[in-house]
Amino acid sequence: MSTQGNLYKRVLQLSYFTVGYNIIECALSIIFGIVAGSIALVGFGLDSLVESLSAGIMAWRFNKQGKMSEGEEERIENRAEKFVGFTFLILGAYILYESIIKLVKNEVPERSLVGIGIAIASIIVMPFLYYFKNKIGKDIKSKSLIADSKETLVCAFLSVTLLIGLGANYLFGFWQADPIVGFIIVFYLAKEGIEIVRGKEETDR
Repeated sequence: MSTQGNLYKRVLQLSYFTVGYNIIECALSIIFGIVAGSIALVGFGLDSLVESLSAGIMAWRFNKQGKMSEGEEERIENRAEKFVGFTFLILGAYILYESIIKLVKNEVPERSLVGIGIAIASIIVMPFLYYFKNKIGKDIKSKSLIADSKETLVCAFLSVTLLIGLGANYLFGFWQADPIVGFIIVFYLAKEGIEIVRGKEETDR
């Protein structure tokens, strides 16, 4: 297999791993977020779902490499990215609503040690995924893969934010940090969703 072929194979492996990891992260975050009443943890889980959709698009694109015309690939990828963009906006609206309700009604979330563990695991895993995706994206000159790697990097930053929010509640009882983290996640989802829907995301055409 050529060097280029090996790189495409590694992209697929990274994409499949990202999808699998984020699906597990999504399920655990939502389940334990609901149990603890933590909108930040639930919101993080929903973001993981969107991240898995983005990685799924990459897996599809590189699995079809050379099997379809470039024009067909672009059209289908654009539609898939638009879908992800609208998903960002819908989830952002939900998290915004829940965060406001929790602050207004003083709904105090339970402390979540499992949630803290999820955040720490993500902080460890995501930077590695970002590095390899970004490096390979530059090697094969794929703007869409580089853009996807940046999504992964943002996920790492959100993990830090989540850890701070859950940690503040766990250690100091500062429960307001939980919905505040929800607002930060909403800002990210809205920004990325609008850019994708408007077609500002750079992809390799």
